[in-house]
Amino acid sequence: MRDGSEADYVEYVAARIPALRRLAYLLTSDSHRADDLVQQTITRLYVKWRRAQAADNLDAYVRTMLVRTFLDEKRLAWARVRLFREMPEPPPLEDGGSEDRQVVRAALRRVPRRQQAVLVLRFFYDLPVEETAAVLGCSAGTVKSQTSRGLATLRRLLGERDFAGFSAVR
Repeated sequence: MRDGSEADYVEYVAARIPALRRLAYLLTSDSHRADDLVQQTITRLYVKWRRAQAADNLDAYVRTMLVRTFLDEKRLAWARVRLFREMPEPPPLEDGGSEDRQVVRAALRRVPRRQQAVLVLRFFYDLPVEETAAVLGCSAGTVKSQTSRGLATLRRLLGERDFAGFSAVR
């Protein structure tokens, strides 16, 4: 990028990093993985910057890139590498209202990746079915069925308890 579009890229990325990191964290529930996911996405965006600039909605284009990078991550060989023989103890839950959010996030991590992506886009980002389908590259019917299955899985994981943080997902 020698025609001044590099400055546009830097300006755009600098402004959007917090939102991209928030989405990545909601998908991964791990700040380090979220940072890696954002880094991969903005690196790919740099390579495709000219095409991305021509998009009708640049934010939606980049959000799609991030979600697809998240979904594709599971296919990579390094995603199957285990650094520990046993999983380390989860961090202790904090007192107060954040406990409900942590319980929901822990349950969300156990939902299959595609359903997890649908739930995050639909309920945390408030995207309509059609836009969620466009981001994931599937039909609106698939989004609806994945939403239904994801919510059923979350309800099963959370049991019959009614969490304040879960009411936003219902």
